[in-house]
Amino acid sequence: MSSSRLGLRLAGCLLNVSEGRRKHIVENIAKAALLDKNGLNHPEVSVLNIFSDQDYNRSVITIVASVEKLGSSVLAACLEAFQAIDMEAQQGIHPCLGAVDLIPIYPLTGVRIEECGALARSVGASLYVMNCNVTIDSHDLSAGREIATAIRGSNPHGLKGVQAMAFPHEGKIEIACNVESFEDHEATESSEDTQYVAYNVLGHQYTYVSPHYIEAQVKKLANDRGIGTIGRALVGFTPQECKKCAEYAIKENIGEFWKIREGVFM
Repeated sequence: MSSSRLGLRLAGCLLNVSEGRRKHIVENIAKAALLDKNGLNHPEVSVLNIFSDQDYNRSVITIVASVEKLGSSVLAACLEAFQAIDMEAQQGIHPCLGAVDLIPIYPLTGVRIEECGALARSVGASLYVMNCNVTIDSHDLSAGREIATAIRGSNPHGLKGVQAMAFPHEGKIEIACNVESFEDHEATESSEDTQYVAYNVLGHQYTYVSPHYIEAQVKKLANDRGIGTIGRALVGFTPQECKKCAEYAIKENIGEFWKIREGVFM
């Protein structure tokens, strides 16, 4: 992941929006990221994925672009979101979201964090973050909170880089995890079957906890409490998948990549 095959410096953004029940509004926000101020398509911008959750009434939009384009694209999407969503009427159970929130900009190729943040006009910059949610077969929120606390990275025995909370979701309890990358100078390339997965950007080694391992730990902690698990959902992509999809979408000039994603990468 040290460079882009396109000769472009690529970065990505997760745009969290407090709307998940009105598909047309969410898609209009996504499409706003693809247009410049004259309403013309950006040639180096793509929306890779739209994940909407009706229960939480929120959506996560994955935007990728050349670094030079990304700042204006994100700002356009934010403006569209604020115009389209009436926060006084909006209802949802996720406690972390405003109209538009949690907008980390992360480098995929050829750009450092500091430069990425400046070009994004102070929207923000961080290492890659993905969302991994595991549902336990219970409606016991206290048990879910115990499990979330146990795997949280702030716990001395938890998983590094993992932020976890428990929420009621579709009649069960979901352990919702933000999985952050962290710099690891001794990391080597590894697979999703291991506890930690390593990747490289600009010659720097980064690591994150494998979603498979997170699921296994939640399953073990749930089983200790006599509870089963239902499944795992990865919202968006791993860093490697994001780079692969970004390069393909921008090379082929596919702005609305989310519409064809499953037909290209399974």
